[in-house]
Amino acid sequence: MLLGLPCVVFGSMSYEFWQWLFFGLAAMIIGMSKCGIPGLGILNVVIFQNILLAKDATGFGLPLLIIGDICAMIAYRRHAEWKQIVKLIPWAGLGVIGGFFVLGAIDNVQARLLIGISLVIMIILHVTNDGKSAVVGGGLSTPLMAPIIGAMAGFVSMIANAAGPLMMLYLLAMRMPKMAFMGTSVYFFTLLNLFKVPFLAYLDIVTLESIGANLRLIPLVLGGAFIGYAFARRVNQLWFERTAFWLTIIAVAYMIWNAAKEVINAYG
Repeated sequence: MLLGLPCVVFGSMSYEFWQWLFFGLAAMIIGMSKCGIPGLGILNVVIFQNILLAKDATGFGLPLLIIGDICAMIAYRRHAEWKQIVKLIPWAGLGVIGGFFVLGAIDNVQARLLIGISLVIMIILHVTNDGKSAVVGGGLSTPLMAPIIGAMAGFVSMIANAAGPLMMLYLLAMRMPKMAFMGTSVYFFTLLNLFKVPFLAYLDIVTLESIGANLRLIPLVLGGAFIGYAFARRVNQLWFERTAFWLTIIAVAYMIWNAAKEVINAYG
């Protein structure tokens, strides 16, 4: 729910005007986060989670993320460090499979609570990342961490589309230049998101109806991608990301509050 208004499932295309406004905002944020302002990534997840049922929100966001990935691949096509991607992808695939079985075994109330917990963990990682002390010189750069980070990223991405902060933390520990950081992240998530599609389709979380709604939002993803790429170098990115971060904190707290009420109503 958002502001006390009812959730909708996307078995029906009859979304209300206010819902399309938030869908459009989330679509623009996806484009911006993929093409130049990665700290915005979690905010679109929270928007979808506050409007749709938990599992539906994960499926609804995925096609838009893939469109954003394609835009970012064009922008950063020459900057990926494939050595890092190859180390992570097999383990991320295992994490996706683990997330597939978990999503298939839980209901929407349990999924919302699990996603809320995952987002809190990702926010904590983002705070740690901002401090940088735990990143530079930390243990994330050791070879043994790649399987752990890869599997965690795959799992969190499968259940919530929210593995961005985890990958930011890991890639910063690799001391990559900014362009290599963006390119490596983009190609990793493109492969990961494409791998997730058949699993979410099997669970009936990505559907033809949800894709139909996504098609209307593609221009906003493209617009967000242009804004992210064009203006990330012209604005105070640190201030911008911190503002988005605190908005995300508020939205996640609201989502977890609603999830707790749903759990109490369902099982109390």
